[in-house]
Amino acid sequence: MSTQTQSMSDFLDDLWSNLDNSPAKQQVANTEAQAAQQQANAASAPPNQHSEFSKAPTAPQSAPREPAPQHQHVYDPRPATPPIQQKQTFAPPIPSPQTATQHTPPPAPHHRQRPFSPKAPRSLQEAGISIDMVGRLTLKLLAVQGAVTGRNISAHIRLSFPMVESVLNCLRKEQLVGLKGDAIAGDYSYLITQKGLALAKDMARECTYFGAAPVTLPQYLSAMEFQSVADQIIRTVDLKNAFSDLLLEEDLMKVLGPAINSGRGMFLFGEPGNGKTSIAERISKTFGTTMWIPRALGIDGQIIRIFDPAIHEVVHPSATVGESDVPTEIDQRWVNIRRPTVIAGGELTMSELEVCEDENTHICEAPLQLKSNGGVLLIDDFGRQRMPVEELLNRWIVPLEKRYDLLNLPNGKKVKVPFDQLVIFSTNLEPKELVDDAFLRRIPYKIQVQNPTPLQFHALFQIMCKKIGIAYSQDAVDHLIKDHYTKPRRGLRACHPRDLLLQVRNYCLYEDLELTLTRESLDFAVACYFSVLS
Repeated sequence: MSTQTQSMSDFLDDLWSNLDNSPAKQQVANTEAQAAQQQANAASAPPNQHSEFSKAPTAPQSAPREPAPQHQHVYDPRPATPPIQQKQTFAPPIPSPQTATQHTPPPAPHHRQRPFSPKAPRSLQEAGISIDMVGRLTLKLLAVQGAVTGRNISAHIRLSFPMVESVLNCLRKEQLVGLKGDAIAGDYSYLITQKGLALAKDMARECTYFGAAPVTLPQYLSAMEFQSVADQIIRTVDLKNAFSDLLLEEDLMKVLGPAINSGRGMFLFGEPGNGKTSIAERISKTFGTTMWIPRALGIDGQIIRIFDPAIHEVVHPSATVGESDVPTEIDQRWVNIRRPTVIAGGELTMSELEVCEDENTHICEAPLQLKSNGGVLLIDDFGRQRMPVEELLNRWIVPLEKRYDLLNLPNGKKVKVPFDQLVIFSTNLEPKELVDDAFLRRIPYKIQVQNPTPLQFHALFQIMCKKIGIAYSQDAVDHLIKDHYTKPRRGLRACHPRDLLLQVRNYCLYEDLELTLTRESLDFAVACYFSVLS
């Protein structure tokens, strides 16, 4: 046996040995003893507490009832896509001569189409999920947590209670789960039996995942097509709102707008400290406020987690109250988030761009580009990654042009998924020094972020003085520019006002001085800040 196999076997033995003292293990013996009596009493249960599939047979002389078709162990592998609103493309309105002459306010932003909302499925077939998948999730949940009510199981795997109840009845009939106690408000607590515990252990060898039920690939493709960034229309007012907290040149704003509307990608290059990363982080705000993504994606038996709390910011229901276009019944397998901004710096490796399967849990994690769909993917400090630049470019040269990506699944299959985000390469180097012409052709916009002018430098000092709480002095800033920038031929940077003012603040607090910008305090800050910087 190989070392990896032994490691896996030891992991599972440790995992399930911990169940000896778990609530599930302690209650198995009692459950087995009560199983026969529970089945005998099931026929006398109050009406509407069990589905037809869970009812025990009547007296022997009675004719056996024919089982309902919906309870057969037959599942159509072709996933059914839930109803999705017809996609509409909104063209920008053309003002008539009359409206053009009137000084009307700018039109409402047209960067959002009619909101997409995943409608709650009414059956497992409509959800595109099999009875077997729900049963697997349920057994693994009960094996770890012990006694769980049916509605709590429903809330955990994000499916409606009637759908989960039918599966629980099926598991009871196969003696994989049993009941604990009496029904409370029409709901039972369910326990896993010894037979079910052994089956759950075998399932965990394949994958330990027992979270939200996965969404099918066709459902995900339809949702992303409706929420695509390629169909967004960004206008001047949208851009100004997104960058309201930054001080940018008008010429830079005029170039950023068309680049964002292209949805293809851009290079942001220039000297360090001029706000390239800050610009990229705010671009996703121009695409609208929120979007829907699945918690997990099911592809050919593989469960891939897409929702990442470290990346995606959840929008709570209270934030969308009053929107008439949002239905009240939402498919809970989806989560409403703000348009994502995924940042990958010098630590980026090739493994983060592929589906990663944990060798112990066998749970698959989506790559960064899949998590960033519908938003922005920022490759910061481009050219300083741990992987060679050529390797990264070869991996993305086709997705950038075709807007789809081919992912390799752990089972050896390849799957086609959307590559639907605005990719931004931020670098301090010249793009032509990093990549060849073939790649530059696929990034249509190369935008240089220039150094601030002396007038903008003063404006930045005024803004930061107000935020930090230091009294602004134009004379002190003029002295700073003349003696510490012009004479040594040092370039102005947008980050310098903030960094120098923080040192001025610390200096004043230590010397017990008034928080005022003076020549002396700036000289002290410059001596510390530029001691090894150019």
